[in-house]
Amino acid sequence: MENIPISESIIESAKEETGIINPGNASIREIVALVNRIEYKTGIPFVRMEMGVPGLPAPSIGIEAEIEALHSGVASVYPEISGLKILKDEASRFIKLFLNINISPSGCIPTVGSMMGSMICFLVANRNDRTKEGSLFIDPGFPVQKQQVKMLGHDYFSFDVYNYRGKKLRHKLESYLETGKVSSLLFSNPNNPTWICLKEEELATIGELCKKYDVIVIEDLAYFGMDFRKDYSNPGQPPYQPTVANYTDDYILLISSSKIFSYAGQRIGIMAISDHLFNRTYPDLLRYYSSDKFGHSAIFGALYGISAGVAHSVQYGLAAMLKAVNEGKYRYRDDVIEYGRKAGIMKKMFTENGFFITYPNDLEEPIADGFYFTVSYPGLTASELINSLLRYGISAITLDTTGSDRNDGLRACVSEVPVSLFPNLEYRLKCFSKDHPIK
Repeated sequence: MENIPISESIIESAKEETGIINPGNASIREIVALVNRIEYKTGIPFVRMEMGVPGLPAPSIGIEAEIEALHSGVASVYPEISGLKILKDEASRFIKLFLNINISPSGCIPTVGSMMGSMICFLVANRNDRTKEGSLFIDPGFPVQKQQVKMLGHDYFSFDVYNYRGKKLRHKLESYLETGKVSSLLFSNPNNPTWICLKEEELATIGELCKKYDVIVIEDLAYFGMDFRKDYSNPGQPPYQPTVANYTDDYILLISSSKIFSYAGQRIGIMAISDHLFNRTYPDLLRYYSSDKFGHSAIFGALYGISAGVAHSVQYGLAAMLKAVNEGKYRYRDDVIEYGRKAGIMKKMFTENGFFITYPNDLEEPIADGFYFTVSYPGLTASELINSLLRYGISAITLDTTGSDRNDGLRACVSEVPVSLFPNLEYRLKCFSKDHPIK
C-alpha cells in the first residue's frame, strides 16, 4: 500500500538538514519543519497530528464582513487600539450569553490571537507587585505560554493537575499560592493537550484561593464550548460554558477565534478583563507604565508597545461572526463537533493496535472526544515513540513539552487529519504494532 516504514537514513538526513536532532524535545513548529522535510524527501503524505490547525473552512459571515470593510477603505486607517466599538459590544454580549458573566465592553480588547493576549497578561499581571515572581501554570498546557514568560525573564511554577483533581486540588494549589510568590495563574478549559475539563468544584477552588492570595487568574478558552458532552451553544440559555469568573473578581478570559470559528489565519482573539481588575490600581505598575490602573496599562502600555492595534478588517469579521452567534443565526458547534467525531474514530484505531490513552479519564468519566487526545505505547518513552512513529508517516508532539509528568505520551491533534487519510492511519498503525510487539 505504501513505502512504510520510511528508511531510517532518510529520517536522519532530514534531522541533520533541519537541525532538529531530537524530536522528543522539539517544539510544535520544529516538528512541522521536520515533517515537511521528510514529506519532501519521500513524497509520502504524513498523518499530521502535531499542530492544532483548524481543519474546517472559515464561516463566510466573517470573510464577507472583512471584504466589505476593505472595500469601504479601512485598510488605510489605523483601528482604535482598544478595539472597534461594534466588536467590543458583541464580545461583551457573547460573554453574557454564553458564560452568563458581565464584562463591560471597555474590558473586551481584541488582540492578534490569544497568544498576544497571554503575552499582554504576563506583561501586566506579572509586574503589578514587585514582591512576587511570576506565573503558576496548571499543566499540562500549551508550551508557548511558558516560552513567553521565559522571554520576559519571569519565573514560573507548574504542576500536572491530573493526579490532583476534585478535592485533591485545593491542598496542591494552596501549596504554591501560600508562598506569596505567584502573581498570575493560567489554565485552559477544555485542556490542551489532555482534553480534561475542570468541574465547577475545581473552578471554585481556583477562584477562591486566587482571591485569598490576590492572584490574577488567566483562563484560556481557546476551545470554547468544545466539551461536546454538553451543548453550550444556545445563546442566553443554560448550560453555560464553565468559568472561573463565577468565583473570583480579578480574572482575564482569553477567547480565541481560531478554533470555534476556524479563523486561525486572521489572528484575532479577545482578551476580556473583568471590570474589577480593569479598574484596579497597582502602584508597582508605574515602574513600567504611565498609569497604575490595570486596564489602562494593558491597553496603552503593553498592547500599544507590541502593536498599534489588531488589523482593521479582521475586527469587522469577528464582530460579524459574534453577532451571528449571539443572535442564534450561526451555531458554531454544529461545525466543530466534527472534531469530536473524528477523535472517537482515531482513538479506537490507536487502542485497537496496542496503544493506550495516556490521560484516559476526566474524574469519574472517560475523557471526552475533542480536538486533542493523548496516546502511549507499552515499553516506549515519548521520545522513542515519536521517533518510531515518524518512520510510519505519523507525527505528533511529546507530552514532555507540555509540562506533563508523563514521559511516555504524545499529544495527538485530530484537526489536520482528513477522513480520507483514515485508511492510511489504520494501515500504518497496524504496521507499527506488528513491528513493535508488546512484551
